[in-house]
Amino acid sequence: MLKAGCVIAVETASFFEEFGKPDETLYAGKRPVWKYKKDTYELYAIHSGAGEIFASMAAQLLISTYKIDMLFNFGVVGGLNESMALEKMCVVKEVVHYEFDTSEIDGCEPGRYLQYPSAAIPVNEKLLEAALRIEPSLKPVRCASGNRFVGDPAKKRELAEKYGAEICEMEAAGILLTADWNEVPCLMIKMVSDGVEGGAEEFARELENTGRKCAAILAKVLEEIAEDQ
Repeated sequence: MLKAGCVIAVETASFFEEFGKPDETLYAGKRPVWKYKKDTYELYAIHSGAGEIFASMAAQLLISTYKIDMLFNFGVVGGLNESMALEKMCVVKEVVHYEFDTSEIDGCEPGRYLQYPSAAIPVNEKLLEAALRIEPSLKPVRCASGNRFVGDPAKKRELAEKYGAEICEMEAAGILLTADWNEVPCLMIKMVSDGVEGGAEEFARELENTGRKCAAILAKVLEEIAEDQ
């Protein structure tokens, strides 16, 4: 049986609406972990809170404590160009941690960790292919991830131009780096809550609606991946 983990940054209401009441509530440290027992998988879900550090800690907790086979994340994101309109469904194919920058001391381009050949860190290819087969409407995208909410249209366009990214958010780099270092396959499904001209107001208005739809896609993809194991 597949053991899956899920890191939830802020969309807990959407998660519970889709998955319902957990079979068990476990504790590992300060955060509750919600366990679901299905026919083909067990799911361990945790509310990390916003930001790279919280998300990375939550991912490591799931990996170390519950020995998960793969790690999922879902959530809402900002669109960085006109094609990434409100409610656009995405699956992350690679992540750039745009706030990471050691260029002054090593000449490495901004966003790149020296352990990787480029600033764009790829997700697990097999999981990405599975998600696109299960839900063809998903658009594979590059995600710009950093510890700040980006609402300003000029800043969004700057991230798109500088890093070739199509969406931005605050947890993907922490989750993917943690999963990759532990050799745990990782998949992140996202939905645009605020377009390139949108900002905090659009995000707040659309959070519940887009979060709910994104959680439904996660449930479908997770169930079918588990059936294929």
